[in-house]
Amino acid sequence: MIAITRYRVTDDADFTARMRPILTALAASPGYLDGHLARSVDEPDLWALITRWEGAGYYRRALGPIRHEFVPLSALAIDEPGAYEVIDPK
Repeated sequence: MIAITRYRVTDDADFTARMRPILTALAASPGYLDGHLARSVDEPDLWALITRWEGAGYYRRALGPIRHEFVPLSALAIDEPGAYEVIDPK
């Protein structure tokens, strides 16, 4: 399962500083596979937090302990679905 949250960000130095401990906390969670903070090369104010999980339940449980840090950043998040099932056509 892949979780993608996109953000519109004007102060990227503060955003990356606030996002770093969130990604670190997520990485320590059961079921976490990998994750990245990415910035659009075409629209510099568009960012994405992309994480990969063993399943949606792991991702949702990992959000609980970090809600107090993660929720304030949701004001910058683009309101759209963010959980994706990986479909591998092999």
